[in-house]
Amino acid sequence: MASFNKQIEHGKKHLKPGEKVLGAVMGAYEGKSMGKSVVKVGIFLATNERVFFFAKRMFGFDSESFPYSNISSFEYSKGLSGYSLSFYASNNKVKMNWINKGEVTTFINEVNSRVGVKQPSGEPIFKQEDAADQIRKLSDLLKDGIISEDEFAAKKKQLLGV
Repeated sequence: MASFNKQIEHGKKHLKPGEKVLGAVMGAYEGKSMGKSVVKVGIFLATNERVFFFAKRMFGFDSESFPYSNISSFEYSKGLSGYSLSFYASNNKVKMNWINKGEVTTFINEVNSRVGVKQPSGEPIFKQEDAADQIRKLSDLLKDGIISEDEFAAKKKQLLGV
């Protein structure tokens, strides 16, 4: 098993361009693989875009991504064996126990400040048309008999802010 700092360095290689690590913790991740419960020792990275699990293996690695917009709750506690944290992402419970390495407080604060926040994408989902273009399209609908004169006038006033 790689050390905490080596896990972070290996994990950073799998981040998206421009993605920054804001906090990291190491512990035992409890999850499911092929329908079976598994425990994997690895790291959680809190980035500016997501929580990212990474575990370097002798012949490869394991990783899992949790966008903040998919995380519905985030809980943590501290006991004799270190910190534990858990959250729900896309209706799946994600849990890490025995956290004794990392910037636990920083990690918790970064995740808590971003939970449920939708990350802006580089491209808009749809192009916003200006009022003139929308009125032209409405005029075509009016000419084709799809909308009435009253509907056209009401929508035109709304678009012009009158």
